[in-house]
Amino acid sequence: MRGGDFSPHFAPAASIIPFPRSWPSQVGFERVELMRILDLYGRMVAAGEWRDYAMNFDRDAASFAAFRRTAERPTTRIEKRPALRGKQGMWALYGEAGQVLKRGHELAGVLFPLERKLLKLVEA
Repeated sequence: MRGGDFSPHFAPAASIIPFPRSWPSQVGFERVELMRILDLYGRMVAAGEWRDYAMNFDRDAASFAAFRRTAERPTTRIEKRPALRGKQGMWALYGEAGQVLKRGHELAGVLFPLERKLLKLVEA
């Protein structure tokens, strides 16, 4: 085969076209969801409960972790797992020991225990 000749019978093996994926390569928070979570984070920082946070975006889940101190395990973790949308809800709230505190289909309902805790802190 010369430099300018190209025939489909002599296609190189590296010209394989990948099958397009129908799912995203990673799960993330939408702007409204992230604004709601960061608003809660700001109020918890003002109350002196949280000092740092971390976010993790994987193929099947996105999570927001809040820390009381930087060098310890997260006090609270909020997780979005779209695969569970039709079952028990794609939102979950985890405690410090990893126990599930709340699950649900709506972010507001899952954040309610933290909102209630914040109200108790502000009133005291």
